[in-house]
Amino acid sequence: MIAALTSLTLLGLALGLGLGYAAIRLKVEGNPLIEELEAMLPGSQCGQCGFPGCTGAATALAEGRAPITLCPPGGRPLVEALAAKLGVEADLSGMADSGPQVAEVVEDLCIGCTKCYKVCPTDAILGAAKQIHAVFREACTACGKCVDVCPTEATRMIPLPATLQTWYWSKPEVPA
Repeated sequence: MIAALTSLTLLGLALGLGLGYAAIRLKVEGNPLIEELEAMLPGSQCGQCGFPGCTGAATALAEGRAPITLCPPGGRPLVEALAAKLGVEADLSGMADSGPQVAEVVEDLCIGCTKCYKVCPTDAILGAAKQIHAVFREACTACGKCVDVCPTEATRMIPLPATLQTWYWSKPEVPA
């Protein structure tokens, strides 16, 4: 019994060390630009850009297959940051600057059809069949998919309400 345990322990230790060495020695280096672009994207994996996630969008941006205005949740600040990173011109004329938004469910209109939380990529909507739904603001990425599928127009996008963590004092206006 002791011999079996000892041999299995030594075998596990040898294989673990071998795998650890192989992971270090045979590591495949990726494109650092793709990793940097992926870190800049919101990471919500919402698919509004037409790619299966932020990794696919970052790869397409790095290869030049996608415009820098591909991410609606990122808005103007993300487009400006991507343009600076990639060294390209940013055409912001077609982008609406709505600021940060979050989904909201109007309780009087909600019929509990469950269509909104079935399409939510981040599971930010809570509810059950024939019950009123609610939105977790911390999890909502403002992708707008819930607004598109709601048959009663009970979901809508509203500006992110100011909290103690998000409120800021605006710059004073310079007298003319």
